[in-house]
Amino acid sequence: MIQSIDRALRVLTVLAGDHRLSLGEIAQRLDLPPSTVHGIVRTLLPHRMVVQEHDSGHYRLGPAVLTLGNVYLDTLELRSRVAPWAEDLARRTGLAVRTAVMLVEDVVVVHHEPRPDGSRQMPEVGIVIPAHASALGKALLAFDDEAAETVLGGPLRSMSGDTVTDVRALRGQLKTIRQTGLAEEVEEAVLGECELAAVLCDRLGSPVGAIGLVAPAEEWPLDAAVVTALRTAARSVSRELGATSWPPHGDAPKASDMGTRRKRPRPA
Repeated sequence: MIQSIDRALRVLTVLAGDHRLSLGEIAQRLDLPPSTVHGIVRTLLPHRMVVQEHDSGHYRLGPAVLTLGNVYLDTLELRSRVAPWAEDLARRTGLAVRTAVMLVEDVVVVHHEPRPDGSRQMPEVGIVIPAHASALGKALLAFDDEAAETVLGGPLRSMSGDTVTDVRALRGQLKTIRQTGLAEEVEEAVLGECELAAVLCDRLGSPVGAIGLVAPAEEWPLDAAVVTALRTAARSVSRELGATSWPPHGDAPKASDMGTRRKRPRPA
């Protein structure tokens, strides 16, 4: 591992999570000397990976990160496959639809289909949510033992008063999700917001993403017909990605063997 590159990437990751930080705050979060962080940030600035706010002096991610992110999205087969199904799912259920992939200990939204009610809604592509506090994340962790151990082995942030941070309780949830392919989250990430998500798998049965319905707390729990629509969409997208069964099997290939976080089919 090249230490300087590793540290630069860690700086970007910290800014992705906290958005705007001073040099001292970045150094404190990474447990690095401020002089080291200053050198890294000054190197990232000319490449527009990081920008400095004139008024506060704080640092945040720069436009070059967006450029790289858009290139990634354009080459992501999952996103192109899920788009028509997400649009149909939103139309059928009247709910917003998110699709996400794992990003270390979080999930990042790679596709967002807004509620089809004509209301003004913020675009959500690129938002990052702690995996343990998200139905999307739980749907993925249930089928990826390596990712689950990474997340459950570290500190679990409480995003709201309802965030499940007890490791034993989370392991119990993941066991249930492995049986159904579906995960839920009730106001764990954002107060007033609930989510039901389903894992998506590829031809190897590897969990490559998750698709979820976002509902206001007053509309929770979801009707059986809505749950069925989500399950059908997840199965259909997985089939287009080459999966022969859904949900995937629990003994899929490990990340260390595959070079990605993926696993293999569970008999239907």
